[in-house]
Amino acid sequence: MITSCQNKPKPIIEQKSVKKIEKNAVKSVANEFILNDENAIPFFFEYDKQNKENKVRIETRFGNIDIQLFNETPYHRSNFIYLTKKKYFDGTSFHRVVKDFIIQGGNSDSYEISKRRRKIGRYLLPPDTKKGFKHHRGVISIPSSDIDNPYKLASPYEFFIVVDKNGAYHLDKNYTPFGKVIKGMDVVDIISNIETDKREWPIDNVKIKVKIIELPFRRLMGSISKLKQIISKYLKNEKAKD
Repeated sequence: MITSCQNKPKPIIEQKSVKKIEKNAVKSVANEFILNDENAIPFFFEYDKQNKENKVRIETRFGNIDIQLFNETPYHRSNFIYLTKKKYFDGTSFHRVVKDFIIQGGNSDSYEISKRRRKIGRYLLPPDTKKGFKHHRGVISIPSSDIDNPYKLASPYEFFIVVDKNGAYHLDKNYTPFGKVIKGMDVVDIISNIETDKREWPIDNVKIKVKIIELPFRRLMGSISKLKQIISKYLKNEKAKD
């Protein structure tokens, strides 16, 4: 739970070594592969090497929000890309709205979303707060789990966007900024002003869909190379006809 309290104790994180994981484990992720607290970090360590996408679009009925994910927070970026490719976010909502503070997404009151979480796995992410990123307006960050959680381990399925024009810098040492809005802050502001109930849940659900909007450079170059091969083959065939 994110609050506006400014006097939270600094969490102390036990440094854990990254365990080795077979590279083909990333390639052979099947439906039965389930993430947990033991394998999540090793998995994302390898996943980060092979999945370099860092721009996503959050689609809502109010318009789109384009996000640039920070490469400097690899586990959080990889987690978000992984969940996007698994289509976890599609059909979830901006389920918590605090006017002029944050909008929080990635959850739903739908049983289908609970089923998706069980299929993907139950795991938490460690904070990564020493990369110099701050909770400026427009930053996307990750909330801590709602369990008894003195180390601020993060819930991998949810995220929040800072709305406050003055920033939310009291969150800097406890939560991990892992991206920023590059287009669509007007949409964020619209959502920030919708009517909510006493739980801060919008009266009318704000459903979302998330997709990757830019191919990584390496994949783009691969596509260009294939296109060149097709063109070259076509020209050879045309020349042979002559």
